[in-house]
Amino acid sequence: MGVEFHITRAEFWTENEDSRIASEEWMNVVNNDPELSIYEKNGEFFALWSGENAYPESWLEWNDGNISTKWPDTALYLKMLQVAKVLNAKVMDDDGTEYSLPGEWEFTPKS
Repeated sequence: MGVEFHITRAEFWTENEDSRIASEEWMNVVNNDPELSIYEKNGEFFALWSGENAYPESWLEWNDGNISTKWPDTALYLKMLQVAKVLNAKVMDDDGTEYSLPGEWEFTPKS
């Protein structure tokens, strides 16, 4: 079982019909952030993050109006907060818990 985090504008991430982040907005973020780059091998909206973190590859993916990742370490979580701010959105887990402050999620995977 995994933890999935989402950047969303919706009150609950799965119910975003009226508050979707457009794919063009996501691509604008990626194109203007030197730490993000599209990795087309995994899809046209799949971006790798080059910031210092615990994983060999940290990623964010736009799909159906939200931007998601699985098991973000603390560093990627902080990056998600930055991206959410740019998009006037919020960070939320699968259960709908919102995260808005740096210390609200801390995770260092076992090596």
